[in-house]
Amino acid sequence: MPEVSDHSGELNTHGAHGGLPVFWRSAPSPSGNDEDRAPVLYLHGVPTSSDDWVGFRERYVARPWWRRWWRPMRDSDDWIEVPAYNVGFLERSGGLAVDLPGFGRSGKPGNLKYTIEEYTLFLERFLDLVEVERVRLVMHDWGAVGLAFAQAHPERVERLVLINTVPLLPGYRWHRMARVWRTPLLGEIVMGSTNHWTLRQASKESNVTPGPLAEAWLDTVLEHFDQGTPRAILRLFRSSPPEVLAAAGSRLGELRMPALVVWGARDPYISAHFGHAYAEAIGGPTHPVELLELPDAGHIPWLDRPDVIDSVVDFLDAASG
Repeated sequence: MPEVSDHSGELNTHGAHGGLPVFWRSAPSPSGNDEDRAPVLYLHGVPTSSDDWVGFRERYVARPWWRRWWRPMRDSDDWIEVPAYNVGFLERSGGLAVDLPGFGRSGKPGNLKYTIEEYTLFLERFLDLVEVERVRLVMHDWGAVGLAFAQAHPERVERLVLINTVPLLPGYRWHRMARVWRTPLLGEIVMGSTNHWTLRQASKESNVTPGPLAEAWLDTVLEHFDQGTPRAILRLFRSSPPEVLAAAGSRLGELRMPALVVWGARDPYISAHFGHAYAEAIGGPTHPVELLELPDAGHIPWLDRPDVIDSVVDFLDAASG
């Protein structure tokens, strides 16, 4: 299996404010013969990072002392958490996975507005930095900013994969937590209270698999959840009312590259209706788009259904017609 490498660089995007640090991961194609294919570019959502696209590792877990303080330690109080999968998208397909500004190990400057337009510009300059002209694009959640890039530069996108992406479509209304984040002061209070316990509780509704999301997933979020990430999240959501989302997808019908829409139908944040709406909007009525609807998966479908990884990579590897 190809080894994943970590990289860091700097984009000259802020003029007098200096450059923007950027972190990304890369992996070679497992087949080793993709010289003529555009590399895959993976774009994560909120509040995660490029960690979404690599496999989890086994993790040592111990029961916290406050759940056993009244009794002696038992053998069952610590265990090894075995992940649902240990080979992620990036290892399977090769390509690039970048931490978007405001997230993970990339820069989180206070002078950015964290709008869809800024993320589009970031993607343009990032691809220039890594000297990549064309990509196969995979997006989850707010990775949907990649659709704005695809509409601006369709010649630079060979294939599209959307996985429960924020709807750049008419008719979407923000979910309950997003409405909280979009409310001044209340959003800051909620973000300021984020810790392991609150994130664990909030994650219980995200997916179909019972209980909170895996501890390994929680750790990857909290490891980089510093002051800059909440600021980026609040600004991104507050700069994106429904009319801005719809306008950002106004040229989806002009796209002509092969596209796959993967949708966990039990997503509590974005209904399955928008999976169908994306499939209808991309390329217009005469351009067929594959729709993989998963009735037993939630917002992060590959955590409920690891076979999603194979389905996405198979689509990416298919010969372009």
